[in-house]
Amino acid sequence: MRRRAVDFRRPLRRKVRDLLWWALCCAVIILFLYILTKGNQIESITALSKRTYKNEKIVEGLNMTEEMLNPNSVTRQLKDQMSIAKALVVIAKESKNLQFAWELSAHIRNSQILLSNAATRGSPLTTIESEKAIHDMALLLYQSQQLHYDSATMLMRFKAKIQALEEQMNSVSEKSSKYGQIAAEEVPKSLYCLGVRLTAEWFRNLDLQKKLKDKRQVEMKLKDNNLYHFCIFSDNILATSVVVNSTAINSKNPDIIVFHLVTDEINYAAMKAWFAMNDFHGVTVEVQKFEDFTWLNASYVPVLKQLQDSEVQNYYFSGNSGNGKTPIKFRNPKYLSMLNHLRFYIPEVFPALNKVVFLDDDVVVQKDLSALFSIDLNGNVNGAVETCMETFHRYHKYINYSHPLIRAHFDPDACGWAFGMNVFDLVQWRKKNVTGIYHYWQEKNIDRTLWKLGTLPPGLLTFYGLTEPLDPSWHVLGFGYTNVDPQLIERGAVLHFNGNSKPWLKIGIEKYKPLWEKYVEYSHPLLQQCNFH
Repeated sequence: MRRRAVDFRRPLRRKVRDLLWWALCCAVIILFLYILTKGNQIESITALSKRTYKNEKIVEGLNMTEEMLNPNSVTRQLKDQMSIAKALVVIAKESKNLQFAWELSAHIRNSQILLSNAATRGSPLTTIESEKAIHDMALLLYQSQQLHYDSATMLMRFKAKIQALEEQMNSVSEKSSKYGQIAAEEVPKSLYCLGVRLTAEWFRNLDLQKKLKDKRQVEMKLKDNNLYHFCIFSDNILATSVVVNSTAINSKNPDIIVFHLVTDEINYAAMKAWFAMNDFHGVTVEVQKFEDFTWLNASYVPVLKQLQDSEVQNYYFSGNSGNGKTPIKFRNPKYLSMLNHLRFYIPEVFPALNKVVFLDDDVVVQKDLSALFSIDLNGNVNGAVETCMETFHRYHKYINYSHPLIRAHFDPDACGWAFGMNVFDLVQWRKKNVTGIYHYWQEKNIDRTLWKLGTLPPGLLTFYGLTEPLDPSWHVLGFGYTNVDPQLIERGAVLHFNGNSKPWLKIGIEKYKPLWEKYVEYSHPLLQQCNFH
C-alpha cells in the first residue's frame, strides 16, 4: 500500500487559530480591568465629594473660617490656649490658688480683646499682634504643669471632692429625715389645747354626759348589719373629726352610717365630748377605749407582750440594737401604740358586725362610699387597692426574703396593697381564723428578722391570698410625701395623707392642705380658743 505524504499545512492552521483565541481572551481581560479601574475612580470621586461636602457642613456648623483651618493660624492657637486656661481657672479656684486664677483670667481677657479687634476690622490676627499674648499664656500654662494641674491629679481631686459632697449630702439627708420624723411625732400645741379643753368640758358639763346617754337609744344601730359601718382607731380628735365629717358630707344617706371610734384612755373623755357636742349630719358615732377590752391582754395578743418587753422598747426609743444604732424611721412611737395594731382584731372589737370599712385617721373622704358595702370580695377577707404599679411596692420590698420561712411561703413579686381604706368581710375573717394567722407571724418575728417595723408587713403576710383588689380610684395615696396626679385627685374617693407631712402639721404639703381643711370648722369656739387657723 502506498503511504500518504506528510501534510505540513495543518499545524500552521492550528497555531493561527490558537493565537486568535489567546488574543480574544487578553482583550476581554483588558476590557474588564479597564471597567473595574474606571468604577473605582468614579467611586473614589463620589466618596471624596461626599467627604468634602461633609467637611464643608462641619465647617459651616462650627462657623469656621479659612484662616482658622490654616495650620499656621495664630487665631486658632490663641483660642486653644484660652480653652485650656478657662479650665485651669476652675481648677486653680478649687485649689485655693486665687492669685494664679486671677492671672489666668487677666490673660484670657487680653486674648479676647485681640480676637474681638480682629473680628471688628474684618482681617485675620497677625503673628506680630498675637506674639506677646501667646508667649505669656504659654508661660502660664507651663506654670500650671509645675503646680501639678494635670488631668490625672485633678481627676483625683475632683473624685475626692465628689466623695466629700456625697458624704455631706447623706448627712444633710439624715438630719432632714430625723427632724421631719420629730416634727411628725410631736403633738401640735393647738391639738394638745383642744384635748385639754374638751376633757375639762366633759367633766364640767353634765349636760354633755346626759346627751350621750340619751344617744344610747340608738344602740341598736351599732349592731344593725343593714347599715354602713366604719371604724377608726385613733388618738387624734381633729383628724378623726375630719374623717367623720367628710364621710357624712359626701354621703347620699348619712343617717344610715355608723362610725365606731376606738381611742385610748387619755383621749377618751375629749373624744366623747367632741362627738357629743357636734352633729355630723345625722351620722351615728360610738366612742370606745381599748383599755376596756378584757380580751386584750399579753396572754392572747403576742404584739402586746412584745410591746411590753424592755428590749423592744429600748430598740424603738433608745435607738440601740445588736447591729448598732437603730435608724430614725424605726423609732416612731406609733409602732408601740396598741391603736396601731387593733386593725388585726376588728372581729373581736365588733363581734356583732359582718362587714366593716376600716379608715385611717389621716384620710379625707370626697365621694359617697356606700358602694363599698356591695362589692363582691369573692370569698376573700380584705378588699384593698393594690400599690404595685412600681416595683418598690412589691412584697420583696417590705419583708426579708433572705429568711427561709419567707422564701418558702411568699412570692417576692406579689402585689403590695395599702392600709387606710379597707373593706373587711368579718364572716370570712372568723371562718378563716385570720387573727390566728396574724398571731403566728408575730410570734415568728419576735427577733424582728422577718420585718422591722409597722403594720403593713404583717398585714401583707396575714392577708396573703385573702385580698381582693379594688379599683384604684377608691383609695389614692401619697398626699403626705409626694406629688399626686390631679386626675387621680379628681377621681379619688378616699385621699390618704400617708407620710410625715400630715395636713394638721406645719410641715404639711401646702397645696394639699385645702383638701383636708375644708372639712374643719375653724369658726368653732374651741378651735378659736386653741388658735386653729
